Amino acid sequence: MKRLKGFALPVAGIASAGLILMLALSMAKSQDRSAQEDAGHAALTVTAAGLQPATMPLRIAAGGNIMAWQEASIGTEASGMRLVEVRVNVGDAVRRGQLLASFAAETVAAELAQARAALAEADVALADAAANAWRARVLQESGALSAQQIQQYMLAERAVQARLEAARALETVQQVKLAQTRIHAPDDGLISARSASVGAVMPAGQELFRLIRGGRLEWRAEVSAADLARLRPGQTVRLASAEGSPIEGRLRKLAPVIDLQTRNGLAYVDLAPDSRVRAGMFVRGEFELGTDEVMTLPQSAVLLHEGFSYVMRIGQDSRVTQTKVIAGRHFGERIEIVRGLGVEDRVVASGAAFLGDGDRVRVVEAGSSAVSVLSGREAQP
Repeated sequence: MKRLKGFALPVAGIASAGLILMLALSMAKSQDRSAQEDAGHAALTVTAAGLQPATMPLRIAAGGNIMAWQEASIGTEASGMRLVEVRVNVGDAVRRGQLLASFAAETVAAELAQARAALAEADVALADAAANAWRARVLQESGALSAQQIQQYMLAERAVQARLEAARALETVQQVKLAQTRIHAPDDGLISARSASVGAVMPAGQELFRLIRGGRLEWRAEVSAADLARLRPGQTVRLASAEGSPIEGRLRKLAPVIDLQTRNGLAYVDLAPDSRVRAGMFVRGEFELGTDEVMTLPQSAVLLHEGFSYVMRIGQDSRVTQTKVIAGRHFGERIEIVRGLGVEDRVVASGAAFLGDGDRVRVVEAGSSAVSVLSGREAQP
């Protein structure tokens, strides 16, 4: 019995020591697990960005139609003539004075010949009357002719002179009618419309062709009244073509009135000859006003939510705070920040959408091998 009691004390001591060791190991594991959780929470790796000055172009965007600078309506002045020849079609380039179409001229040519014959007859009659009047003047002092006869010869001369002038005017009228049978281009340009058809009998005033004078086109941009005050003639304008390449123009003048319905005014922009633009096209463009010095952030750093802009600002304790900012213009990969941040503030450059307010992050320098943040945890490589 004494031996058994002697062995009981060491066994109890061993059990107590084992229990203490188990408790110590459990506490160590708990602390290690807690440390791992804390380390995992603070391991969100991001790059930081701050406000950077940038030179941004000042531009005013607008839309409008491309129209002809001036259009000439080419028609017929004579009535009841038959069209016998049409030499041009839509899209043809013409020169001033070029023959475009012609009418049947037989009737007019015959009337002109008749008028010339009447003019020749009147000329002969005038020569006879002038001779009689001259003889009457010579015999006036001799008394061989009465004063009444002398006056009749002089009046006859004046009457024949009037008939001669009438015949000459009639000849001119017929010459004009003959010239009207041939339609010529009034200016250099492009034929934009044609209604002339061979064989048609055209009334006076009927339009045959429409001509874009000089081939010049212009962009009539609709600009708000506030922006219209910032425009000046001579400013450069860039239009976006259908294929994406820019088309350059220059502001010629501004409309003197504002539309009462839209509250917009027209800006007339001269365009250089370009095969990519056509009259009637609607295009968008930008007026270049110069440059402006602004503070910017990368566009990836700015979040949009319910119509407002936010950034994740990094605090001294490496925790992020959602901060509302006022964003301005976009240019390339940068965006203007008007208000809401100071030059000393740092924000999450990318991946801010996966962070919550108050999350702790680990900041690395831009360009290092940072790990993207996904769902609040590091993405595994």
